[in-house]
Parts: sequence; C-alpha cells; structure tokens
Amino acid sequence: MAMVVVVTESVPPRLRGRLAIWLLQVRAGVYVGEVSRRVREMIWQQCTELCDEGNIVMAWATNTESGFDFQTVGKNRRIPVDMDGLRLVSFFPEAGENAL
Repeated sequence: MAMVVVVTESVPPRLRGRLAIWLLQVRAGVYVGEVSRRVREMIWQQCTELCDEGNIVMAWATNTESGFDFQTVGKNRRIPVDMDGLRLVSFFPEAGENAL
C-alpha cells in the first residue's frame, strides 16, 4: 500500500464521484489516500476514460530516487520527462509566449 495523491481540474462530476469512493477529497479537486498498486491502476484507468476535457495528475510514493512517481492525462502545459532515471516536469509556453 502506498500514499496516492490525485489532482483534477475541469473533470466531470461522475469522475469526481468515482474518486471519492476510493480517496478522501481534502480540497476541491485534490484527493488523497493509501491504496494498493492494483487499486491505483484501476483508479488511473477510470481517470483516463472519464477525463473528458479536463486534466489530471496522479502521484504516489514509490522506491525511486525521488521517493515518488507520477503520471498525467489531459490537455495541460506540463508533461513528465525522464532524465537519467529522474521524473521531471517540462512546461510548454502558452501560445504567444516567448520561450526562455
């Protein structure tokens, strides 16, 4: 069992209800809980199927250099990038912004 955090934005109510079955909603769109790998994967499958136009990030405790891992789904400016075994976040500039 490992700690899981799910952060949602602009997802449909049916997905929020599904997340509330397995996890505790500690703030609007933020869910936490301690679940098995199998349950975490089932939750992620439902997130990807029911996300619609929203976006979701799921992070969980694991035995890695950083002590956690994460994945994202949906239209968002942030994407996970693997750099020498570490998971980092890449930010895409919004349309019209100059990249530094």
